[in-house]
Amino acid sequence: MTAATSPASGAAPRIATIPARGFAAFDAKSPLGPFSFDRRSPGPRDVQIEILFCGVCHSDLHTVKSEWQGTTYPVVPGHEILGRVVSVGDQVTKFKAGNIAAVGCMVDSCRTCPDCREGLEQYCQNGGTFTYNSKDKLLGGMTYGGYSTSIVVDQDFVLSVSSRLDPAGAAPLLCAGITTWSPLRHWNVGPGSTVGVVGLGGLGHMGVKLAHALGAHVVLFTGSPGKTADARRLGADEVVVTRNADEVAKRAGSLDFILNTVSAQHNLDVYLNLLKRDGTMCLVGAPEHAHPSPSVSELIFKRRSLAGSLIGGIRETQEMLDFCAEHDIVSDVEVIPMQKINEAYERMLKSDVKYRFVIDMASIK
Repeated sequence: MTAATSPASGAAPRIATIPARGFAAFDAKSPLGPFSFDRRSPGPRDVQIEILFCGVCHSDLHTVKSEWQGTTYPVVPGHEILGRVVSVGDQVTKFKAGNIAAVGCMVDSCRTCPDCREGLEQYCQNGGTFTYNSKDKLLGGMTYGGYSTSIVVDQDFVLSVSSRLDPAGAAPLLCAGITTWSPLRHWNVGPGSTVGVVGLGGLGHMGVKLAHALGAHVVLFTGSPGKTADARRLGADEVVVTRNADEVAKRAGSLDFILNTVSAQHNLDVYLNLLKRDGTMCLVGAPEHAHPSPSVSELIFKRRSLAGSLIGGIRETQEMLDFCAEHDIVSDVEVIPMQKINEAYERMLKSDVKYRFVIDMASIK
């Protein structure tokens, strides 16, 4: 055990630390490589987790390459974290050693603003603390994510995971799962809803699974004819190949809600036209370059809405995990050793994964 002083303040109290190992990016162009660093020792309300699996999100790649700007190097990515509790602070009541637990995109928030008090910590008005590349309020410097052997998090930002779920498949639920679950729940998707899901990737395949389990009629829109069979296996009732304009046009004015998971720039009007009166299209993909502005007439003449959604709060994330356990839902994953992360990034850029890479952390222990 070592001690650390926050570099941000200089005079901050020294905090005991424990060593951790992981993989980090040291600049925007070099491959990720081994990195040793310190975690804080568990405080009274902290949970220390041995990381077993960590999903690979496209956000990790955006951050590593600083495509969204603001990356502080070295950066240890990873916010789809599943592991085993190894120790807890003496005030922890929600977890005990041996529990399977998870950590998503946030590890803290102000907890006092209106959004936090409503359980919407992802929209914290004072700036939440994200799992990586966020200012570390205790140790100083930046937070480090789940491409590592362990993590220490306040119990209020740790999730319970049912032993019924495959642990590798459950890890991506902490981002891909909640990113699609939150808008589906907010817009009351369920029996009687006709829902379009645009794109069949890491987010889209979860959107199909969850919308189907919620009881909706699910229409998958994809540019890849070869994904038709897979989409039906995942729960799509219909598959529309977007290269066929006539096939798309047949769906005009028929959808209550569209979950658009595509993170590349594209024409939103194509999909807005598919909504019924009062229908909503929600964007959950964040493109590097802005979409062309949608036609105002597509919105006003049918009172349609164009919206966006982030992840969910802690309460909603737990609800999603419990729902997935009840309905036996996990992500479709390809498990890789940590040493193949750079290859996985290259393949992810080519959409060469069905549908989420997950790192087996035993490979660096």
